[in-house]
Amino acid sequence: MGKAIEKIALERGHEIAFRVNSACPIDQVRISDADVCIEFTQPKLALGHINALIDHKIPAVIGTTGWNEHLDEVKNRVQKTDGSLIHASNFSIGVNLFFQLNEYLSSLMAPYSDYHAEVEEIHHTQKLDYPSGTAITLTEGIIAHHPEYTKWNTALNEEPEKQDHSIPVKAVREEHVPGTHSITYSNEIDSIRIEHIAKNRTGFALGAVIAAEWIADKKGIYTFRDILKSKL
Repeated sequence: MGKAIEKIALERGHEIAFRVNSACPIDQVRISDADVCIEFTQPKLALGHINALIDHKIPAVIGTTGWNEHLDEVKNRVQKTDGSLIHASNFSIGVNLFFQLNEYLSSLMAPYSDYHAEVEEIHHTQKLDYPSGTAITLTEGIIAHHPEYTKWNTALNEEPEKQDHSIPVKAVREEHVPGTHSITYSNEIDSIRIEHIAKNRTGFALGAVIAAEWIADKKGIYTFRDILKSKL
């Protein structure tokens, strides 16, 4: 992702102030050299990076998932410091449109309780967290618009347990898969399915750079949906 983001940023006329990786941790760079920082690393590193960016008042684009249990804490820090941060489980424009399609379909299916919802996500084997942040966003979208569901449960590389009022989320890890997400509603008669397939990482990288351009002159905490709204 870092290489893909850098390539697109350079193509769009930006400069790379620094790169943070295992060989160059964030405390070894001069954060103030950057106008905006894009964070795509690992869940165990993300919160430390986020706090460092907030402390230095650098607008931040956070694409790492798996740290959301700290989201309220981060929101409070951004608000107290008059900071700037945009976070999303997925920065692909196509996926964010898919989120809205998912919510609309969920509201359509709500009166038909005999249809049961299932979510599946497939990613490359280097993805450490499961289910993906995108899959969690999709399940939360269903729960918000379908009274039958109040929670979700998951399993890795096997079928999740069937539970009352819970959406089963199957996480699959395969080589060389950028990301595939599907939602299926089934009953004894038929099935309805919507799916988003990422062909490569370009969509994620482009969305992250667009988000960096968008938040550079703003204060507050945002999600990618705020960007989509601003373009309507």
